[in-house]
Amino acid sequence: MKQFSPGWTLIRIYTILVYVFMFAPIVVVIVLAFNPKQFGIFPMEGVSLRWFVKLAQNESIIDAFKNSLVLGSLTAVISTGIGILAALAFIRFEFPGKNTLNTMLLSPIMIPEVVLGVALLLFLRFLQQPKSFVLLLIGHVVLTLPYVLLIVQARLVGIKKEYEEAAKSLGANAFETFREVTFPLLLPAILAGALFAFTISFDDITATLFWATAQNQTVPVKIFSMLRNSISPEINALGAVMIVLTVTTPLLAGYLSRKFSKIKD
Repeated sequence: MKQFSPGWTLIRIYTILVYVFMFAPIVVVIVLAFNPKQFGIFPMEGVSLRWFVKLAQNESIIDAFKNSLVLGSLTAVISTGIGILAALAFIRFEFPGKNTLNTMLLSPIMIPEVVLGVALLLFLRFLQQPKSFVLLLIGHVVLTLPYVLLIVQARLVGIKKEYEEAAKSLGANAFETFREVTFPLLLPAILAGALFAFTISFDDITATLFWATAQNQTVPVKIFSMLRNSISPEINALGAVMIVLTVTTPLLAGYLSRKFSKIKD
């Protein structure tokens, strides 16, 4: 007979309370997004898409959403491209200062975003360069590149070098070997890294507050500015959309990674 353990029972209760504390506000935001009334009340008096319709008619929010999509897409493409090349260099080649350079590229993970945001802003002030979309893009690439690099490196370590050597022995050059052998095997990690980079860029606010301009506001920055003025039910609808995007994108990344891994294996 299994003995009763008060200690494990307390741990389970504590764990459940932690999850409730973490996810209850998210559930409340999603539920209130369908509230037909101006103010949130429970129980709700029906369900309505009123605030989603009003959100779609808000031009400033739509512009911020477009900025976030463009910024996230460009960040994912640039970070993934640099991450692939850097991972190949660090895993497949030996050169002086390799470990130092690798550590430098991964260091943004260990540095608080506030410090990165202020540092890049002060550096551009020193160069007498104004804030712009390019600055925003550079900052997001710096933030997301370490994650792409780690994911691609982890996959590349598991790919045997003999596959590439066999292709070269059959007459393929370096580019053909990468295109026909290395790239297909790396594809799951590349897709996962790109989607994670997009998610991090789309969802970032801490560093983006230092880099964004009035013309280049992203959705998180727009939500923050709206909360400073007043609490509108549109924020609940916008928050629900953000939650769906930021949750489904990593799930999609994991699904595609597993699917392509099975195909290649």
